Order: sequence, then C-alpha cells, then structure tokens
Amino acid sequence: MSVETVLVTGASSGIGRELAKSFAADGCRLVLLARKRQALQELADELRRTHKAQSEIITADLSEPAAPARLFEHLQANGTRVDVLINNAGFGAQGQFAELPLERQLEIIQVNITSLTHLSRLMLPGMLDRRRGGVLNVASTAGFQPGPRMAVYYASKAFVLSFSEGIAEEVRDRGVTVTALCPGPTATNFAEAAGARFSWRFMKGAMSAKAVAEMGHRAFRDGQVVAISGFRNQLLALSVRLAPRGLVRRIVKRLNTASYKS
Repeated sequence: MSVETVLVTGASSGIGRELAKSFAADGCRLVLLARKRQALQELADELRRTHKAQSEIITADLSEPAAPARLFEHLQANGTRVDVLINNAGFGAQGQFAELPLERQLEIIQVNITSLTHLSRLMLPGMLDRRRGGVLNVASTAGFQPGPRMAVYYASKAFVLSFSEGIAEEVRDRGVTVTALCPGPTATNFAEAAGARFSWRFMKGAMSAKAVAEMGHRAFRDGQVVAISGFRNQLLALSVRLAPRGLVRRIVKRLNTASYKS
C-alpha cells in the first residue's frame, strides 16, 4: 500500500502539532497548514529529523471563505491525494455574546464550522472512491453543553460533534472512518488566543496536547466515532447528559466567568 498523505489544519501548535507527530511516526507524508510559516517549518524540520517524514508546508487563513477551495485546487495541481484529513484548526472568544465583536464571532463560525465542512466535502469523495483513509475532526467536550460567555464557540463544537457522527454513519462499511476527538481542558495557547480566563477548578487536571493527540490518533486508527480524552472528561460528558439543562447552563457560566485563583 502506498504511503498515506495526511493533511493537518492548525498544525503550527497545540493538539494539531502533536497530531502531526503521531501520524509522522506511522510513516505518513504530511501536509501542514496554518497561518505561521516559521512554526510550520520548524515542525517540518523536526518531523524529518525524528521520523524521516516528508512534509509540505501551506500557509492559509481558514477564516477566509475562499481558503478551502484554493487549498484543494493547489493539492490537485500538485497531484496530492489526501488520505486523512485532520480538521484541527479552531478558536474561541470569551465574553458576552452581545458585547464581543461580531466579526470575530463570525470568524469562529467560518473556521470551526464552515471551513471544516467545506474541506470535508472536498476531500471525502476521493477517500470513498479509493476506499481508504478518513476524517479526524477535533471537537471538544464543550460540544456536549451550552456555553454562556463562550456561546458561539460551544455551539460550533456541538456542530462538529453532530456532523462527525452523522457522516461517520453515512460512510460506515465503505472503507473510510470519521472520528470526533473531544478534548477537555488542555494545556495549549487556546485560552490566550480566546482572551479567556478560567477558574482553577476548570483547568485542574488539564491534559497535555501530546496526551490528547496520542489518544485521538489511537481512536482514529481504531475507527472510533467519538473519542473523549481522559476519564474525568468522559464522566463530565455523561453527567451533562443526565443533569437538568438549567443547572448545566449555570455551572458553565460560572466556570467561564471566574478568574484564575492560586
């Protein structure tokens, strides 16, 4: 079988960077996409040193509506067939919905939902034709509940989770898999980028990006549809389904409002 080609969006840092390492260890060829070329180059150099992996670097901003189509056209022109699509790029913003800048919140929808959907639709037909590969979407435990003070972000991850489960069932038994990776609190630069401050209770026991990525990689290879990282987060997802919705809303609001405490 030929070497797999894996496209990772948001590959310059955090979970995306660690997922690239996990798939490079499988002997895959990587297509690394993010906005920061220098960080991508450093990652490509590391993957070549540690795993002798070939990487193509592509800089793009997925908040631009035309970016997915331009990326696909570029890959087609180069004769690159993507076997595994990792939709990792995403971000959030903390604050009151009515007070946060509208443009920023629409960009969250564009990156977390629209570009993810667009790329999946462009890449999936080829995978089905070849009966190999799949899609790994980075969702979040945020997708299991509403998120006051991060309403658009939480809603976007609920879409990713539901969308992933839906298409996973559509492609079942067709040689292709779809996995939604749902991390809980993770030690990345997400909070800084979101302008967010979380309570110490929220961040207590945060997993490393490496641990989350390795778990997501295993789940994808095993054909798991929904993969929640860590036993604590699995319990949280279950409890949210059983608890009264009003109580869940109030708890999440408190977590998204409190400042860090020592």
